Amino acid sequence: MPAPAPSPFDDDVDPAAPRAAEGLARLAVVLRQDAWRVATARGLTPTQARILGELCAPGAGPARLKDVARALSVTEATTSDAVASLVEKKLLRKEPDPDDGRALRLAPTAAGRREAERVGAPSAALVAAVAALPAADQGALLRALSGTLRALLRSGEVPVARACVTCRHFRPYVHGDADRPHHCAFVRQAFGDRHLRLDCADHAAAPPEEAEATWERFVDAAPE
Repeated sequence: MPAPAPSPFDDDVDPAAPRAAEGLARLAVVLRQDAWRVATARGLTPTQARILGELCAPGAGPARLKDVARALSVTEATTSDAVASLVEKKLLRKEPDPDDGRALRLAPTAAGRREAERVGAPSAALVAAVAALPAADQGALLRALSGTLRALLRSGEVPVARACVTCRHFRPYVHGDADRPHHCAFVRQAFGDRHLRLDCADHAAAPPEEAEATWERFVDAAPE
């Protein structure tokens, strides 16, 4: 019997991380193109649309310009230009900051909230692509993205990560139900990986030591 042909994977020692990162970068291209298309159709730039989305998110309130810039990981100068245009379009308004008489806060107008709903929906194409995956794979994807966001938060690459795995309400693997092993102390409900939140309006950041312990349990207690 002839020996099997050499496989290109036999000597493949490259880690999977760079290939996964490349895949995420390709998805980012799709998201940027979709954001441009949707925002442009509404007479907005993607930055303006993101600002509206941040200020109109569930649980969000009026915020200072510097805090909006930090949340979006853009410069204050870029945010200021976008905000000026949104104020001119009457989608945002400036109001006094009750904590600092010299400062102003940004708040959406009623028209701004309506506009945020129109431009804030996730990419339909990407949603459809993920929905086509088996349910278990969707849950695994959320687990992977949760860990990725956490790592980027710890390295300072993203300023905010309102994900379950960084929240003080998250209790991983406290229930015996394999389909819903986790618990949210805020809503007092069990849930599974497919329900993991990456940007939750009810998020409350856990203290560092507690967050680390929660993450270790989330990883270590996971079924093989």
